[in-house]
Amino acid sequence: MSRLRLFHPQPAFHPQDGAYRLLPFRFLRWSEAEVLLVNDVGEFLFLAQDRFEELVEHRLESSRPEHADLEAKHFLATGGSDLPIDLLATKYRTKKSFLDGFTKLHLFVVTLRCDHTCRYCQVSRVSQDRSRFDMSRETARRAIDLVFRSPSPVLKIEFQGGESLLNFELIRYVVEEVERRNVAEGRRIEFVVATNLTPLTDQILDFLRDHSVLVSTSLDGPASLHDSNRPRPGRNSHEITVRNLQRVRAALGRDRVSAVMTTTERSLSHPREIVDEYVRLGFDAIFLRPISPYGFAVRTGEALRYQTEQFLAFFRKALDRIFEVNRSGLDFVEVYSQILLTKILTPFATGYVDLQSPAGAGIGAVAYNYDGDVYASDEARMLAEMGDRSLRLGNVHTDGFEEIFGGETARALVSCSVLETMPGCSECAFQPYCGADPVYHYRTQGDLVGHRPTSAFCAKNMGILRHLFGLLRGDDPWVRDLLVSWATRVPLTRPETPA
Repeated sequence: MSRLRLFHPQPAFHPQDGAYRLLPFRFLRWSEAEVLLVNDVGEFLFLAQDRFEELVEHRLESSRPEHADLEAKHFLATGGSDLPIDLLATKYRTKKSFLDGFTKLHLFVVTLRCDHTCRYCQVSRVSQDRSRFDMSRETARRAIDLVFRSPSPVLKIEFQGGESLLNFELIRYVVEEVERRNVAEGRRIEFVVATNLTPLTDQILDFLRDHSVLVSTSLDGPASLHDSNRPRPGRNSHEITVRNLQRVRAALGRDRVSAVMTTTERSLSHPREIVDEYVRLGFDAIFLRPISPYGFAVRTGEALRYQTEQFLAFFRKALDRIFEVNRSGLDFVEVYSQILLTKILTPFATGYVDLQSPAGAGIGAVAYNYDGDVYASDEARMLAEMGDRSLRLGNVHTDGFEEIFGGETARALVSCSVLETMPGCSECAFQPYCGADPVYHYRTQGDLVGHRPTSAFCAKNMGILRHLFGLLRGDDPWVRDLLVSWATRVPLTRPETPA
């Protein structure tokens, strides 16, 4: 029988100065005069150096305003109550709620065929006429069996390629079969097609509309940059993308299509133009992402053409332009910053698998390749296309749910991606906001854990987090309010005179 909690006597609520205990936290020396404190659930506080020394030496007087702030944010606790620990545990469960339901995102690689020849492509795509690289109905059916073995009440199925619409008939089959089975299952289903939009037809548009399928496309910036990054026969990739983007919006609705960009060496000198192109085409967000070290991006050398610091400089300049756009009165978000700010400024988890601990590989997302092989992430699948199949979880034709999701490889990926126990991460102040990405570190450093001092993944996230905290700590209250609005999804109250 659980112990019944009673009120403590009144003196317990009036401890003497210094009678407090420290709760778990990490810290970063922000400047010579200031320290950044972050606890296990992401609460943070900037503290003057002398006050920090008083805190850790148990000399901080209860009359100081910092004492109340530290107690409110669970950096210290007074009295003998277990309530602060209980509250921390509740917040911790909320932060880790992405683990509820197990695997939610299921990627179907329906074909490797593609009509583009993007030099940075992280997928080892093949030419359009090699249909043996298409997923079959039988493979799709067995993958669907595994999808419904997941206990998650919410299931997201994303169709990837190559160019996924080149095998549209299989997409049609999967959508209709999942909907048929879901009559009995009663899950909440979401479908997404990742496509360059080139093969789009009215028939495809009608199907996507009738079955509420979301569309994700690629847009790297203005025409000259996009066409250089994403060549195709006719050299008109940007023209086709823009034309078909408008068709998708007209048929499905403006909020049913999104776009992602990839930063190449050519992109680095055009941050403003890239943001402005997204604004011109009516998007309300942009995801600034670097090249991934997989597939043709490695074979062509594109993945090695710039360093992390160059990307961070590009990122900061693009973010400055995004602030200008918002000051002009238009709501426009940088998505990666929004994900991090949600983790920094709210108690809620995000569904972004690359910033989770343990990593979302397998337990948050899984990829079913065209041939039935199953991988813990799309990146692990890309690694296999480069010749390294060591992160393969199994095959839908030969292995069951338990063997695939509970096998040795899946367990290794999870155990090697718990930041709280990893060298270089366990004591890092930014740990509650970051992720592990064992597949990336296996690819770049030959080890699932990786070496954080030389990790580009770590350098990128550290650089972006430092910049965001600098903005939150900065002297522009409008920027701070804007970042809070991104995290909370509450529209910003506009200044009377736009800057």
